[in-house]
Amino acid sequence: MNEKDAVAALAALAQEARLRIFRALVGAAPVGMTPSALSAMLDIPSSTLSFHLKELIHAGLVSAERDGRSLIYRPEMARMDTLLGYLTDHCCQASGCTPRATRRGARC
Repeated sequence: MNEKDAVAALAALAQEARLRIFRALVGAAPVGMTPSALSAMLDIPSSTLSFHLKELIHAGLVSAERDGRSLIYRPEMARMDTLLGYLTDHCCQASGCTPRATRRGARC
């Protein structure tokens, strides 16, 4: 992941509703959720939800798949992992600790 992609992904998540949507989708992975289920779960109006989902898709954090007449939204887990890796790639270079992504609970 390059810096530009990381900034786009972080910018997409730097909004309360989008962060809530993304976390809900991560919780529903790999099955995903319909917009109506997301709207009901998060109490976000469908027009607002649509706007935020578009931003998450544009950042590469969410994908949409048509299933008959419905759309199913899923988190792009590989993209999320890549973003987390990008953020932790240079972790603790001075102290030699193991990054949190590879060892749960590591602290610098």
